[in-house]
Amino acid sequence: MKFRVEREVLADAVTWVARGLPARPPVPVLAGVLIVAEEEGTLTLSAFDYEVSAKITVAADVAEAGTVLVLGRLLADISRNLPSKPVDVATDGNKVAVTCGSSRFSLMQMPADDYPTLPISPTASGHVDGGLFTQAVAQVSIAADRGDTLPILTGVRVEIDGEKMTLLATDRYRLAMRELTWNPNATDASHLALVPARTLSETAKALGASGSIEVALGSSAGGDGLVGFEAGQRRTTSRLLDGEYPKVTSIFPTSVDTEAVIKTSELVEAVKRVALVAERNTPVRLRFTDGQVAIEAGTGDDAQASEAVESTLSGPEIEIAFNPQFLLDGLGAVGTDYSRLSFTQPSRPAVLSGQAEQDGEADTSYRYVLMPVRFAS
Repeated sequence: MKFRVEREVLADAVTWVARGLPARPPVPVLAGVLIVAEEEGTLTLSAFDYEVSAKITVAADVAEAGTVLVLGRLLADISRNLPSKPVDVATDGNKVAVTCGSSRFSLMQMPADDYPTLPISPTASGHVDGGLFTQAVAQVSIAADRGDTLPILTGVRVEIDGEKMTLLATDRYRLAMRELTWNPNATDASHLALVPARTLSETAKALGASGSIEVALGSSAGGDGLVGFEAGQRRTTSRLLDGEYPKVTSIFPTSVDTEAVIKTSELVEAVKRVALVAERNTPVRLRFTDGQVAIEAGTGDDAQASEAVESTLSGPEIEIAFNPQFLLDGLGAVGTDYSRLSFTQPSRPAVLSGQAEQDGEADTSYRYVLMPVRFAS
C-alpha cells in the first residue's frame, strides 16, 4: 500500500474515527484504525469497538491499493503534530512508514485479518438540521445518568412520530425533554430507540457542523438494534440499549400555582456565588417573593451566603431548594435570555423552560424538570 494525502485531511480523518477507541480494548486489534486505500483515489478509515463504529472516506493520491491496521490513537497524535505538508504513507514489510517533510515515523502493522467486520447501518429514516440536533442533544443529555446502577438511564430516549422528534433523558433527580421538527423519509415514520447518551452527545458534536445529519433508525439486514448517523463522508453506528424505559412523562406537573421569570445570566451568576459555601450534596434555597428571588446557602455554624435577583412572580410566594449543580445544568441548557420556573408545591417537581423576553411566552419545546431537595425550615 502506498498513498499521499494532505496533512489536514489525514489528521481530521484519523481524529474522527479514533475518538471513540476504547482505552482498554478487550482484544488488542480494537485499538487500531483500519485504513483501506483504493486505486480510484479514496482512503477509507474505520474504527469499531463492538458498540460504536466510525468510518470516513477522503480523497488521496493512491499509488498502490491496500489495507493496513495501525494503532489509532498513536496515528492520530502523529498526524495532528506533523508539519503542514503532504503526508506519504507506505507499507514496508510488517511496518508502515509515515513521512511528512523531514519527519519520519515507522509504525507496526497490526493483524488486519483479525479485525471485526463493521456493522451495516440501518436504512435511513430521514435527516435533521445539524445545529438544531446538536443543541437538542446537549440540552437533554445533561440529565442522563452517569452511573451504572441502572444502565437504561444512561441513554437518551429518541421517539419519532412523523415530523416530530422527541428526545428525553432522566437520572431520577431531573428530567430533560426536547421536541424538534425533522425531515422524515416517510410522513408516517414511527420509531423508538434508546441511544447511549455519551455516544449520542459525541456524535452530535462531531457531525453538527456539517449542516445536515442523516439519521437511520430503520431496520436492515444486520442493522437491528443499531442507530446510524451520517454527514458528508462521515458515518457512525451505535448499538442501542435494551430494555423498557420508565414512563417518566407523568412527572410533568398537570397544573401550575406559581411562575417566576428571571434573567438567565443573573440567576446563573448568583447561584454560582451562593453555592460556593454549600457543602457537597447540600442544596441552595430559593425564596420567590414579589419582584425578587432570594438565593441562600449554609446554615447554623457553617459558612453562609445570600443574594437577591430581580424576578417577575405570578401566583403565591414559594420557598424551594435544589441541588445547585442540577439547577445550573438546566439554566445553562435553556439557551434563552430569560428562564421561567413553574411550581406547584415546595415538595413537588419544578419545571424550567426558556423564553426570549421577560414578558414573552415560554418556549416549551425544551422542558427541564427538577426534583426539589428537602431542607430544614
